[in-house]
Amino acid sequence: MLNKNKLNLFDTIMLVVSLIIGMGIFRNPVEVAKTAQTPTIFFLAWILGGIISFLGGLTYAEIGSRYAVKGGFYKIFSYCYHPAFAFMVNWMLVISNAGAVSIVAMVGAEYINPVLMPESLQNPLGIKITSIGTIVILYAINFIGIRLSAKTQNVLSMIKIVLMGLLILTIFGNHPTPKASTNLASEHWETMDYFKALALSFIPIFFTYGGYQQTINFGTDIENPSKNTPKGIFIGCGLVMFLYLAINFAYYKVLGMEGMANSTSLTSDLAKVFFGETGSKVTSVLLFISVLTFVNSSMLTNPRVYFAMAEDGVLPKFFSKQNDKSQVQEIALTVYVSFLILFLFFGDSFKELLNYVMFCDSIGMITSAFTIFILRKKILQTSESLYTIGFGKVLFPAIFIVTYTLVAVSALLSNKENLPTAIGLFLGGLPLYYLIKKIIPKS
Repeated sequence: MLNKNKLNLFDTIMLVVSLIIGMGIFRNPVEVAKTAQTPTIFFLAWILGGIISFLGGLTYAEIGSRYAVKGGFYKIFSYCYHPAFAFMVNWMLVISNAGAVSIVAMVGAEYINPVLMPESLQNPLGIKITSIGTIVILYAINFIGIRLSAKTQNVLSMIKIVLMGLLILTIFGNHPTPKASTNLASEHWETMDYFKALALSFIPIFFTYGGYQQTINFGTDIENPSKNTPKGIFIGCGLVMFLYLAINFAYYKVLGMEGMANSTSLTSDLAKVFFGETGSKVTSVLLFISVLTFVNSSMLTNPRVYFAMAEDGVLPKFFSKQNDKSQVQEIALTVYVSFLILFLFFGDSFKELLNYVMFCDSIGMITSAFTIFILRKKILQTSESLYTIGFGKVLFPAIFIVTYTLVAVSALLSNKENLPTAIGLFLGGLPLYYLIKKIIPKS
């Protein structure tokens, strides 16, 4: 009999969608347009980025099917490499994720406050009130149980998809023909210029497509994980790729390349075509719902990483306590939410640290994807229910790993001044791991 407090296939699909679709698709096309400079490179970059991310999704689908455990994104490093390396990859992400989510919550409050708050609270205090209120409400929902949290996630995700659908419909609306580009790509670009533009376009695109890998954190919290985890990733990634390509076509059709590159509010510019002057309010609601789904999904995923680290003995044992009825890691969730609220008061100073997260995140994506080859040797296919990629079982993960490595190197080289600090923060996790292991009691 299936556990009612577990995530079903639809829950998993919506979770994948909400983990991927955050704020990026409403902002990053501006950066891609500036870098790509031509429609050909712009759309080629989004299509190739989607295909490669989809191959990554297939890779993580098999990883999640072969090794279905809570906190899987941490556990696979410990199982396939070493607990110390698992800690090095995750220790900074554990804190930085909380900081990133807090900052996103504040951005969401900035959008929704003009709609919700009186004039007297159109200030930093009002933003913090809205941010904290949002986090507390979602915390209460998540504390009650995984089913209520999943239902909330489903509703928010469906509303977001519907609103994105409305924006996509602007393709068919009456709007002025966008001006032809006058100062973008030169007609005399060399071949290497096109490759460079394509590679640099991948940086914001991969971040916009990222998030599906966190699905493996749920492990046995998903009904029949060996089947539903890969199905959820497969369908979710496919749906996101369709939405991304459609909304980017709408941006291009309505605004043109130059309009996208120079836009300060892509979504608002698009919404005005369909909703007129109320477009800015529609945009505010859409972006706030995106923030809610992002924050809620982070409350679902991050406590499971704490849970896994406690099982490995690199966090105190009480982090691994779980309410078996509600499937909630109550202490881990409470600590995570405390981090969120704490960072709300230090959001501005924390933004600098987020510049270094990309380095650790890149290492995590590349090395976690490589575990598929290790898991195939350690965990043989003993059941028909175990998902395997099948055709392209070596080629698909290899394409994903090589491409992500090239993109990570490009991103790091374009931010050389932060590279020593990023490497130092990553390597600093090694002595910290052994220090914590000594301090924390064995039982």
